[in-house]
Amino acid sequence: MKPLGQRVLIKRDAQETKTKGGIYLPEKAQDRQCYATVIALGTGDLDKDGNRKEFEVKPGDRVLTTQYGGVDVTVDGEKMVLVHEGDILAIID
Repeated sequence: MKPLGQRVLIKRDAQETKTKGGIYLPEKAQDRQCYATVIALGTGDLDKDGNRKEFEVKPGDRVLTTQYGGVDVTVDGEKMVLVHEGDILAIID
């Protein structure tokens, strides 16, 4: 899948299914994970001069995203999220 514009394909980190005390959490009680890995970048938007804007992230970067941003998609059987670059809050070093 090749995203278009300033969109980024990410794969969210696995969610915690058990508390520190050993209690298993039902899916609805689990927090939506905000940490993810960048998989692919879009084509980039054009600036006012017609030049392509560069992305601040690159494939392989671990990032922090907004909690409910993006569109859930399945690519080759794996759940991923298509987000706008603006939904990425930080790159985690």
